[in-house]
Amino acid sequence: MSDQKTTHFGYQQVPVGEKAARVRQVFDSVASRYDLMNDLMSLGIHRLWKRHAIELAGVRRGQQVLDLASGTGDLADRFAGIVGPDGLVVMSDINAAMLGEGRERMLDRGRVGNVQYSLINAEKIPFGDDRFDCVTISFGLRNVTDKQAALDEMFRVLRPGGKALIVEFSHPLTKPLSKAYDLYSFSVLPTLGKLIVNDSSSYRYLAESIRMHPDQETLRSMMETSGFERCEYFNHTGGIVAIHRGYKL
Repeated sequence: MSDQKTTHFGYQQVPVGEKAARVRQVFDSVASRYDLMNDLMSLGIHRLWKRHAIELAGVRRGQQVLDLASGTGDLADRFAGIVGPDGLVVMSDINAAMLGEGRERMLDRGRVGNVQYSLINAEKIPFGDDRFDCVTISFGLRNVTDKQAALDEMFRVLRPGGKALIVEFSHPLTKPLSKAYDLYSFSVLPTLGKLIVNDSSSYRYLAESIRMHPDQETLRSMMETSGFERCEYFNHTGGIVAIHRGYKL
């Protein structure tokens, strides 16, 4: 009967076993223009969101960081500079095309020696318990099939005293903003996708996946269920994005 279980892929219901492959297909399509589309979609504001995430992470020299769903490596690059040659950043993604694109960009930035690359499904992280000082996932949790399993895994691989950071699109705080955001997401984003990468359907999925993602309070509760303590979140751009932080104490 487990083969009949379904989950959401945007607004569609698909068999659980198919979602990862469908998400992989989306990011295969957009990998080469991912950074350009991020700048266009957010009007560059995503850089401010990520800058705050770096500050909240509080990573120090010599520490070890696991960056899940690294994409083209914005966070991993900053972390590699902070932890220095005695530290380690594991840059990971479930999608080989995205990870390859990110690796090339990291090499172009001169990041060698303290960065490792790994294909990782966040639901089954291939590291032992109590390994990392910080685990991050930026704009990737909403694409995970079993989000609770991913949170459980993030908690497991953290060292006591370590923290997890989740940067994700969330739910606008006011109805007028929500309506404007819907109009932008379902009209402008697919049009940009068509113009820039000749793929409107992938960006329609991205808009739908944002709407299906848990709201701020629900995600905080899910983190607590996984064992995280002192869980909190920080809204950005009226709640369009939220950064969640929790500790393993």
